[in-house]
Amino acid sequence: MDPLERAREVLRIEARAVASLEDKIGEAFGRALEIIVSSRGRVIVTGIGKSGLIARKIAATLTSTGTPAFYLHPAEAMHGDVGMVCRGDVVLVLSKSGSTDEVFSLLPTFKRLGVPVITMTSSPDSPLARQSDLVLEVPVEREACPFDLVPTTSTTAMLALGDALAVALLEARSFTEEDFALLHPGGSIGRKLLWLVEDIMFKGEEVPIVKEWDRMGDVILEMTSKALGMTCIVDGEGKLTGILTDGDLRRLLERVGDGVLLLTAKEAYLKSPRGTERTPPLTIGPEELAAKAVKIMQEHMITELIVVDYEERPIGVVKWVELAKAGVV
Repeated sequence: MDPLERAREVLRIEARAVASLEDKIGEAFGRALEIIVSSRGRVIVTGIGKSGLIARKIAATLTSTGTPAFYLHPAEAMHGDVGMVCRGDVVLVLSKSGSTDEVFSLLPTFKRLGVPVITMTSSPDSPLARQSDLVLEVPVEREACPFDLVPTTSTTAMLALGDALAVALLEARSFTEEDFALLHPGGSIGRKLLWLVEDIMFKGEEVPIVKEWDRMGDVILEMTSKALGMTCIVDGEGKLTGILTDGDLRRLLERVGDGVLLLTAKEAYLKSPRGTERTPPLTIGPEELAAKAVKIMQEHMITELIVVDYEERPIGVVKWVELAKAGVV
């Protein structure tokens, strides 16, 4: 067979195997969820060879989605590492044949500890399956290699079923984005979900603020001295009523010329596109996730966002460039 056609055949075979797993999401799968969710301990995932490699990945996925888990190497377990298994844990065994000696030898220890054993296998009538508390069948018509020997289809199907188990557990535990971020503080996901607006915003004396009645000469001075390319406009109670940007100022100069200096901040704002359309300034609260600020700015194609307190008084400014520096974008 042509090598390219062989590659396509591999994908077709493995895709069919994964698709067939959908019919296996039933009573046994639901019971596996119940056992794991109700357990007080961790999920001990074990397997050897290629199944062992998939077991490592499933353990990592479970842990990162709110189900504490770790991989136990069967050979190392027989020489002391089985001591890491405690009452209250759940064991998830991966074995295509269901007759792996190294794994089968661990069953008596698991039984003495009273630890439930869930086996993921293509052989539901195998010795390992018969000694397990629950079997998750992974039907594999054939491996994708031309000799039907190299673990390919079977490991892909196990990986997919492991992912399905992890995500279903995530749903059962009401695991949120914030929970996920807490487990990934060092990555880009963590930065997006853990940074708050108040962590990134300009605040205090850095925030340009003018009163509605201030003349444009003072407005320009405030904008220039704070160097954020904009200024907030507030009323007599300090509440945000408008915003003027460098762009607004340039457009005003084109239309009004030197007469712009005779305008008040409020008059200038009302002559801007936002003021003309009576569109309230876009704002966000300091306790909101920085990722929400990114979403608002992307939707409205703006590069800064005003941060207000519960009385609608401006207390900060979030700039797109600062969000990018923090890795939130």
